[in-house]
Amino acid sequence: MRIYRALMALTVFLAAHAAGAEDKPRPLLKDFVGLNGHFTFKPELYRQVCGLVRSYHNMDWDVKQLGDKPIFPLCVNKVNWKNDVYGKWAAEGFDIDICAQFSGFGRGNPKYKELWQGKETWAYAYGYDMARYFGPSGSEKLCGSIEIDNEPGNQFDDELYETIFANMARGIRDGDPKIKIATCAVRTRQADAYSKQLKETFSSPAIKNLYDIINVHTYAIKPQREGQSPWERSYPEDPDIDYLKIVDEVIQWRDQSAKDKEIWITEFGWDACTDAVMKDRTGGSKTLNWTGVTDLQQAQYLVRSLLCFAERDIDRAYIYYYNDSDQPTVHAASGLTRNFQPKMSFWAVKHLYDMLGEYRFRQVVKKEENNLDIDEFAHGANENLLVWALWSPTGTNREQRMTIEGLPGAPLKVERMATSESGPEGVEWEPIGARAIRLKVSESPIYVLMDKSPI
Repeated sequence: MRIYRALMALTVFLAAHAAGAEDKPRPLLKDFVGLNGHFTFKPELYRQVCGLVRSYHNMDWDVKQLGDKPIFPLCVNKVNWKNDVYGKWAAEGFDIDICAQFSGFGRGNPKYKELWQGKETWAYAYGYDMARYFGPSGSEKLCGSIEIDNEPGNQFDDELYETIFANMARGIRDGDPKIKIATCAVRTRQADAYSKQLKETFSSPAIKNLYDIINVHTYAIKPQREGQSPWERSYPEDPDIDYLKIVDEVIQWRDQSAKDKEIWITEFGWDACTDAVMKDRTGGSKTLNWTGVTDLQQAQYLVRSLLCFAERDIDRAYIYYYNDSDQPTVHAASGLTRNFQPKMSFWAVKHLYDMLGEYRFRQVVKKEENNLDIDEFAHGANENLLVWALWSPTGTNREQRMTIEGLPGAPLKVERMATSESGPEGVEWEPIGARAIRLKVSESPIYVLMDKSPI
């Protein structure tokens, strides 16, 4: 059964990996790695780890009630989107994606249908005003894309969402044709509390003409077992979870039904809080027997996720989240920083960004379940410069000495994923002939920088 499952997963992966490869170049890693942010986001700090940022932009910050005209850039609470938020982010060189959340007008409000009754024209006007002010054609040039709500899921009436989406998207298009429009979180499977179903909501020709980006959220949730929290998470490559399968299924749907659309993963992540806080947790987290991962595991799993996502024909991947306050609950300990102090994950993602920012994914060299993964990246301006990223795709703190064969060039540098401000760890390795090296491979990825010039 495991062999059959692995073969089926490989078939889906290969289809997803091959899709679109001849149509467009893969993005450089610096144009691929993003981070979810909000009002307290510190652009000068997080610019060290990425150049893309996604903002949770609440509609009920812009207007007191549906039907009111927004006065951009001012919010109802007098926050200034330009001066206090996006202007500072843009000044640091961030490409900004605005997630226009329904928030208090959305699924959490039991009267949301009443609130939206007769507001189709308003949805158009809101989208138009937002695009005109924030879009790349305007004087401010503060954002490049807008998402229409975050996670309405099956708790928000599908027909009503389609109506809002269509009107708001048309307004955005008319306000600034250059801006990209993204769906809410979706998947190909039946809609759930967090994702709409692609086929149900976004497959009609009229709707497909209104969006550019298919938006996916995926989390490495373990299969539910008795006595285990429904939020317990595993490692990215775990064959028993749907983490990567959900992405591959969306890619297949896109290739069959909407070939011109980009795919962005706008949320993925792991919670990691301190041992003392986890030990003293109370309430729901303790009752549900929920535990997060260690700081090291968070770092490993985020970096390995970005590598796994880069293998696939998708365009961006945004980490959830930028900062946390060391709270032992789901989604409350997912930051790259803890009280704005870098965690191991911050340094690990920074290392990846520094090492591979100017490189793009080229090919999967090896993919052996529960043993070894190797990906090859090529420099965007000099294809003689290659990096092999290699790691143990496991969740057991495994380390083993391995011989890595078939190197395409002479190693110039061999580094293990950084976990502190002191930078990447040095790796002891020995050459085995002209095109192989021997070294210890662990769950922390190793980068082998090579020159493809003749050995």
